[in-house]
Amino acid sequence: MSRHGREDTYVNSSEFYEEFIEKRGLRRIRQYTTPRNPPLTQEVRRKFTNSRYIWKMGDKYSKIANKFYGDPRLWWVLAWYNQKPTEGMLKVGDVVYVPQPLSKVLTFFDYGSV
Repeated sequence: MSRHGREDTYVNSSEFYEEFIEKRGLRRIRQYTTPRNPPLTQEVRRKFTNSRYIWKMGDKYSKIANKFYGDPRLWWVLAWYNQKPTEGMLKVGDVVYVPQPLSKVLTFFDYGSV
């Protein structure tokens, strides 16, 4: 599973990056666009079952993703489902919901619906 691959890319030739581009001897920068995740509505939530995980000191989304999904790279699923894009938005004792089954969650992202 590649972090990049299906995302669109664009050429950034913004004046903001002019000095950066010049220092590196480049003509332009090719960047990946930010992925747009489907909206998380109540209807979408009903498509999945979920497990509850209590956030502890030292936790990371990647650690929880590895525990439940066997792959730390799936941290973004937890961030999306909990509507907390960064771990800094969580505190000890918060409930993190882990959507399952993973195959159904990933199908939702691939096709926009299950």
